[in-house]
Amino acid sequence: MSDRSYPARPILAASTAVIRDGRILVAQRANAPGAGLYSLPGGLVEVGETLAEAAARELMEEVSVVAAPLAICGHRDIIARDVQGRVERHFVVVTFAARWVAGEGVTGPEAADVRWVTPDELAALPTTDGLGEVVRAAFAAAGG
Repeated sequence: MSDRSYPARPILAASTAVIRDGRILVAQRANAPGAGLYSLPGGLVEVGETLAEAAARELMEEVSVVAAPLAICGHRDIIARDVQGRVERHFVVVTFAARWVAGEGVTGPEAADVRWVTPDELAALPTTDGLGEVVRAAFAAAGG
């Protein structure tokens, strides 16, 4: 069992909503949970790392993109319970709106597909819960 299962406390993660020319960068999750769903690149915050540093590192590690953070644009509480009702997973994901700096986005072990999509195109994709809401907040934070 991983240390992410049945945690003693919520696990903190950070993601980045990268905006470029009216499009947002999304990655299709290659692994469970959520394999096959599109989401924002992100991952766990490491000890000694700020939220912004974690978001930037995860963005580079997952899809090879660099972005300049603008503001926190949202958060998601991801809580999964087992059949007995015990908390099996609990993540708190803080999302930064960011402007694209470099990199086109590449697939890898964590990202089966990477796309730059408009909000309308995003609506047609299978996504993680609440992604549309976070994307709207990211565009608002970016002034677009």
